[in-house]
Amino acid sequence: MKEVVSSNWSTGNTSIDIVIGLMLITSIMVLGVSILMLKVVKFYVKESAHPSLFATPEEKERLRLEQEAALALKKKKPSVWLKLMQLKPLEEEGSLVMEHKFDGIAELNNPTPAWFMILFYATIIFAMGYLLNYHVFGYGKLQDEEYVAEIEQAAEDKAAFLANPVNAASAVNENNIVQSKDDAVLKSGAALFANRCTPCHGEHAEGIVGPNLTDAYWLHGGQVKNVFKTIKYGVPEKGMIAWEKSLSAQQISDLANYILSLQGTKPAGAKAPQGEKE
Repeated sequence: MKEVVSSNWSTGNTSIDIVIGLMLITSIMVLGVSILMLKVVKFYVKESAHPSLFATPEEKERLRLEQEAALALKKKKPSVWLKLMQLKPLEEEGSLVMEHKFDGIAELNNPTPAWFMILFYATIIFAMGYLLNYHVFGYGKLQDEEYVAEIEQAAEDKAAFLANPVNAASAVNENNIVQSKDDAVLKSGAALFANRCTPCHGEHAEGIVGPNLTDAYWLHGGQVKNVFKTIKYGVPEKGMIAWEKSLSAQQISDLANYILSLQGTKPAGAKAPQGEKE
């Protein structure tokens, strides 16, 4: 059988283990004392070769006075806050007292902080630059001019978007719609008119709340593009809603073509003409 070798330092005997532990502790203590003794010997040898001179009472007093002077000088040195605010320490406020007093209360003539004066002059320079840029030379646009420019740019972007045939949602719009008399188109438009437009314009477009759509008079233009635009964006101030969110562009096109096909039908009980004649 192979002999089992244990890596544990314990011998298995409790008394012997205690003795070994005490010996280890004693060795560590002896090592510490030896190091301390070595330092004492080195200090003794150094002092024997070069003994330190003790200060006389006069030298001690001079050193104390020097320390007090240095401390006083340090106290008099203004802090960062005092420098930033350009304030003087309390012991120097006597030089700032103004001549007049009220009820025994004196006023100090503290200077305006440098940071405040820099900010003040910076606002003046900015105001002059703003005045020259916007009101004298006209390099910058005022708010109303910016508004007009943004409206014009939005109109151009909208026209470009609507004119893009690649966009399926705007394949038919108020800029490119063409009037059609195709039966399928008119049939689709008739169904949409019956479901959406009869409450205001009547079953035969004779006009109820809304205007008569069968005569030659139009409030917002009688061309196919005008009718398409009116249906799409509505006339909110007159109570007509915008249908662009509930109808597709093609459906609006079909509805516009159907309305134009009703011209001259002269339904019974038609509302009186409104708008201008086309």
